[in-house]
Amino acid sequence: MTADEKQVRRRRGASMADVARLAGVSGQTVSRVANGRRNVDEATRDRVLAAMREVGYRPNNAARALRSGHFRSIGVIAFELSSFGNTRTLDAIAAAATSSGYAVNLIPVLDGTPHDLSGAFDRLGEQAVDGVIILIEAHRLDEADVQMPEGMPVVVIDSNADLDYPVVDTDQAQGSRLATEHLLGLGHRTVWHLGGPEDSYAASRRLRSWRQTLTDHGCPVPPVLTGDWSAGSGYVAGRELAADPDVTAVFVANDQMALGLLRALHEAGRAVPGDVSVVGFDDMEEAAQFWPPLTTIRQFFPEVARRSVDALIEGIRTGEHHHQPVAVGTELVVRASTAPPRR
Repeated sequence: MTADEKQVRRRRGASMADVARLAGVSGQTVSRVANGRRNVDEATRDRVLAAMREVGYRPNNAARALRSGHFRSIGVIAFELSSFGNTRTLDAIAAAATSSGYAVNLIPVLDGTPHDLSGAFDRLGEQAVDGVIILIEAHRLDEADVQMPEGMPVVVIDSNADLDYPVVDTDQAQGSRLATEHLLGLGHRTVWHLGGPEDSYAASRRLRSWRQTLTDHGCPVPPVLTGDWSAGSGYVAGRELAADPDVTAVFVANDQMALGLLRALHEAGRAVPGDVSVVGFDDMEEAAQFWPPLTTIRQFFPEVARRSVDALIEGIRTGEHHHQPVAVGTELVVRASTAPPRR
């Protein structure tokens, strides 16, 4: 084929027949390769793919979707894209979906009102997606006015809402228990808690588990301080904790608030871990670079994403879904911010 012929063919759009002629195979064989069928020997497949590249042929994915009823695409509805956990989870969902041959359409929700959530679900109907993963706080999904998408496979992450869909999440209660028992095991009489927002499902689960763990060990339960996940809110709460000489151990609901708490303790002259031990939650990459390096609870965001994508693809493939929640375990990572209390 001459250079001029190639140029003309690329301008008008290469056809399946062009590929078949160049590869020396039938149009049916080209169709099998274009549609990912496995009943073609490797040598023939390689020859067809090489011909596709040479003539600039691109399979018509839209037409293929109409024939098969699948678009090889999933939607993700997410709230609070700036939060560490959501960002890590979204990245991991994109990686897991790509490795499974699916594209991802992100639909951000800027406000968590039932109207905005319903609007996001409505926009899903305009997208060519086979299913949807929902990454929104449970308290918002509990709203009676929220109409979940019908006739479409759905998986929910980070939720305790009473939904007829698969739910995948980190085992928040386990992580909180590991953090609290670590501090008690070092000899602290009790553990204070700096929690996340009251409307957060994850924060609520961590708080309840912290309180239950103290009760199970017969320890006093101090009053809870609340932040908004930011380092700034951790600093504000930290100044209050630093002023109380009885505070010797604090479990913080995320690493970012723990960073603010560390600053407040340092400014108040409370040594960490000499005077106060601190445990965070998440194990963000920077936690090992805090001063001192932060003891924290590691979440496995890639595993949460993989299990969510797998559950959704199974629902797309079979048209069925299980209702048993999936809880991905956590791990205590011990660094230099925790130690036994001063005697």
